[in-house]
Amino acid sequence: MLSATGIEKKYGNLQVLKGVDISINQGEIVSIVGSSGAGKSTLLHILGTLDKPDSGKVILNGERTDQLTGKALAKFRNRHIGFVFQFHHLLPEFTALENVCIPGWVAGNKRKPTEERAKELLATLGLSARLDNKPSQLSGGEQQRVAVARALINNPSIIMADEPTGNLDSANAKELHQLFIDLRNQYQQTFLIVTHNEELAKLSDRILQMKDGYMVS
Repeated sequence: MLSATGIEKKYGNLQVLKGVDISINQGEIVSIVGSSGAGKSTLLHILGTLDKPDSGKVILNGERTDQLTGKALAKFRNRHIGFVFQFHHLLPEFTALENVCIPGWVAGNKRKPTEERAKELLATLGLSARLDNKPSQLSGGEQQRVAVARALINNPSIIMADEPTGNLDSANAKELHQLFIDLRNQYQQTFLIVTHNEELAKLSDRILQMKDGYMVS
């Protein structure tokens, strides 16, 4: 479903990725672990089409994403990839419901079906009573669950999460871990997660370790 081969990336004189190969199957939860500076987030950004490799190729659902540019790239990303980051990046002036709907509206989906889908997701995540709350009125765990719902709104092929529990306390982190498992079981949702959290990594189907720009296991 997602495969990348020979991924290299350099910033100035710093070689961050040195020929990384990775393959992920539909419905898998895969975690990438490793020390800071190993290249984990850089790889995630390239796989998620947020950055371009200097060499190598990335294929998602049969499409060479490393060759896409401009509007075609933006449209593909919006349709096929959901993102969850350490900091939720919710828009403060919009409600929880509106934040979740925005990627659907950007994709050109009709307003009412998008809102119904958003309400369904927020209900699944235990946030039915928070639809009209703005981010400042939500706890950290609630904000991150809104971000997960936003990532799911367009039924993406894969969700890519970069340190998704890094800004949460242990109780909320544990809840988010279980949420990923539940979403995989309920929707066959695929997850690729970069994390330092050993507990989250151990819940994954596979753990991949990076070191000094290489995939070592």
